[in-house]
Amino acid sequence: MLPSQNGWVLVDVETTGLNARRDRVLSVAAIAVDRNGRPEAEYSSFFNPGCDPGPVHIHRLTPERLSVAPTFDAAIPDLRELVAGRTLVAHNASFDHGFLACEAQRAGTTLPITHRLCTVTLTRRLQLDVPNAKLDTLARYWRIPQHNAHDAVDDVRVLLEVFRRSLDLAHRLGLPLPVVPCGATARAYPDNITRVPCPWTDPGRYDPHVGLIQGTKVTITGDTKLPRRELARRLADAGLDVMNGISGKTGLLVANSGAPDSRKLQTARNKGIPIVDEDTALRLADRVLPGTLKSVEVVEVLPRPATTLVPKRSAAKPWSGRRVLVLGGSHTDASSVRSRIAQLGAVPAINFTAGVTHVLVLDGGHSDRRLQKAHDRQIPILEMHHLDTVTDENTKVADESTASEASAPLLPSPTVLTPGAVIDLPSGIIEFTVNVAWSSEQTTTEFDVDVVAFELDRDMRVPSDDEFVFYNQPESLDGAVKLRIDGDREQGIAIDLSVVGEDIDRIMVGAAIDGATFGDIGALSVTVDTTEFTFATAVFDAATTEKSMIITEVYRRNGVWRLRALGQGYDDELAEFAVRHGVDVDD
Repeated sequence: MLPSQNGWVLVDVETTGLNARRDRVLSVAAIAVDRNGRPEAEYSSFFNPGCDPGPVHIHRLTPERLSVAPTFDAAIPDLRELVAGRTLVAHNASFDHGFLACEAQRAGTTLPITHRLCTVTLTRRLQLDVPNAKLDTLARYWRIPQHNAHDAVDDVRVLLEVFRRSLDLAHRLGLPLPVVPCGATARAYPDNITRVPCPWTDPGRYDPHVGLIQGTKVTITGDTKLPRRELARRLADAGLDVMNGISGKTGLLVANSGAPDSRKLQTARNKGIPIVDEDTALRLADRVLPGTLKSVEVVEVLPRPATTLVPKRSAAKPWSGRRVLVLGGSHTDASSVRSRIAQLGAVPAINFTAGVTHVLVLDGGHSDRRLQKAHDRQIPILEMHHLDTVTDENTKVADESTASEASAPLLPSPTVLTPGAVIDLPSGIIEFTVNVAWSSEQTTTEFDVDVVAFELDRDMRVPSDDEFVFYNQPESLDGAVKLRIDGDREQGIAIDLSVVGEDIDRIMVGAAIDGATFGDIGALSVTVDTTEFTFATAVFDAATTEKSMIITEVYRRNGVWRLRALGQGYDDELAEFAVRHGVDVDD
């Protein structure tokens, strides 16, 4: 299960904000443990960020308290020794790793972190009976004392105990750990840059008689002398709004002589957008004219309601509350059975987890190693005749297991969606995550699954490439859609409807696979989750030769946001899948 033999390093950071490229680290606490979880070394320190410390009411790190602390670069030697050869473990590991990597980059170096494990993802994989995966919730579940929440030292101590218990349960269930590589991706399709919010208003197109003005929207195409991301950073630092896509609002296109005749170049010529080479763009950026700051939007913050939002439960069905794992059978048979299970109100499971309440065995399933684990955990074992005996909603199925029906814990009942099904989003829900997972039993590593999202207008096209969210552009410009990559067998798209632009009609979540087909990896499990509960779930496993799939869409209808489960497959690879939805992909 381990990418190395040197164990783990558990880390917690407190920061001035949420953006690793813009915000700073205020404190770090770390505990290095061996492969069996025994502590070997510890480190903790505060840091002077040289700026406002941000939400003091959360982390309690005041400017006075930090004024005598060292800067982050002083921690590099200790952290380098601590993390070398170990797998980083954190609660929301992409967040902590991202901040450590950015701080090291500011110090002109890197930290030798090659793999990470997210305990949020591990909790989801285990399917613990908890309302959410917050650290304090897990501390209560595992009965771990928590003395000082949002203090890095106490948080990493609690994290270590959560990790130890989770590690033990994963071992007993036979679940592989969600360890992922965290170096720079070798894939570069397309070589997009992460958008940095520009504080200047758009002055329109570049006029060579006036000069380049801060806020001008700039797009880059073709090969560049500087690495594209470095060129983009230099232009953004000058106050320009560097975009990935091109549209009628683009004020300048940067293209060196000999650049291939890409769609961006064609669009620029057709729309009369000025084109300059890289050297000219940098010279213009060095003497950029001051722009006009955007006005600050005043947002009224309403108090939270006193009552906790709960999902609207679907009508009771014979198997409501069950999470059923199907073992054995052909692809077609297993797919048909999972569909029948969902119609009965149960949640089809694709992994043997702590949340599985029943196991249904098809032909060949008796040789599956997970069956013995189900017996060991006294989980009821079903066979096909149990499905056949369910004739109406009042029929109860008697389990022929030695365990009683009462021994299986009942779960909250999210709405189980079949392909094409539509529901209104629960009242008051504006932030949620569409999480997609596939079987951890899949052992081949010769493919990559990419969960992606498109913000689409009424013509079902992205207004620009900046509304396409994928591994090289993990957040949309408006911040409404963000990619969460936390595990080797799961990815998620976080959606915040409160900041979706009026020109966006729907948000489509999809996936593409490189090196295989969806028929090769089996069923996809989809859950739609708030921070407190899951309100919808679906399983899609009808795909065979398809290489891309539309999973769900969230769309407006008469002022109400709705969620539709789709599971519609295409033979397109990622590039063609993106172009299908209006993304401009350079050759």
